[in-house]
Amino acid sequence: MTDTAASKVLDRVLVMEMVRVTEAAAIAASRLIGRGDEKAADHAAVEAMRKAFDELYIDGTVVIGEGERDEAPMLYIGEKVGGAKGKGPKIDIALDPLEGTTITAKAGPNALAVLAAAEEGCLLNAPDVYMDKLAVGPGYPDGIIDLARTPTQNVEAVAKAKGVQPSDIIVCVLDRPRHADLIAELRGIGCGVVLIGDGDVAGVIAVTDEDTTIDMYMGSGGAPEGVLAAAALRCVGGQFNGRLLFRNDDEKSRARKWGIEDLDKIYTRDELAKGDCIFAATGVTSGSLLDGVKRLRNGTMTTESVVMRASSGTVRWIKAEHRAAFKD
Repeated sequence: MTDTAASKVLDRVLVMEMVRVTEAAAIAASRLIGRGDEKAADHAAVEAMRKAFDELYIDGTVVIGEGERDEAPMLYIGEKVGGAKGKGPKIDIALDPLEGTTITAKAGPNALAVLAAAEEGCLLNAPDVYMDKLAVGPGYPDGIIDLARTPTQNVEAVAKAKGVQPSDIIVCVLDRPRHADLIAELRGIGCGVVLIGDGDVAGVIAVTDEDTTIDMYMGSGGAPEGVLAAAALRCVGGQFNGRLLFRNDDEKSRARKWGIEDLDKIYTRDELAKGDCIFAATGVTSGSLLDGVKRLRNGTMTTESVVMRASSGTVRWIKAEHRAAFKD
């Protein structure tokens, strides 16, 4: 299907409707901010997101979700969503109703409700495993980054293209024990390392915003978040590499179940998210990308969202007011 044809499919799914889906999930999760209950926060976001999807005229399929059917009661990989199953436009959906469950439970920054939507067959259908990720912002020659190279080599390539020294490059990395060697290598060549506790979708998107001063993103995290980040970069520019990581034979067999045969493949941005894409996110807690849900004394709630579309390159920042009586 051509990009034009794909765009016609997505034209029937209003961009603003996708924002309403992430808003619903963010508002539901916000009631659990700081309550210390990760599962309850995630459950609230999942239920709200699915209910909002069912109000849309789409025949949607979750290709990146909360896990496989036996593990996730709702919004599992392969689940059908939307209010026009068998009738509406066929849409593939990658989602994370609450990207940052620990963040939300502890009232930390950068928790988001996130989704990406594309024409059928345009988002990687992968199991919920880890992914090694590498990202850089727009404006660099194609292929400037490559997961087959070492972190040092990738930093040197970006620094050369930028016209600076490797010590001038800032890299965002998830603060995890598994990244100790990576962090040591980056600091060993003089890089600045921005450590984040969670929320690597926002971390990847940060490479597209010069105000963050972040040049690159490196490290492993969830594969669902990798597909979501790739969809966002497809809308606004930037390069992304992802490689699925498997801890055991069971995870490998699950990958093959979803049609993935080359388990060592390095995916580019456009292999993870092809054609026209819509990316939407709403802040749950405030962070570098978006403000979180705020509850005002008069019962009004405010949200901040971003929605992007690949075919137009449009990025919309949306602030909304919600009346608590209606939302509840």
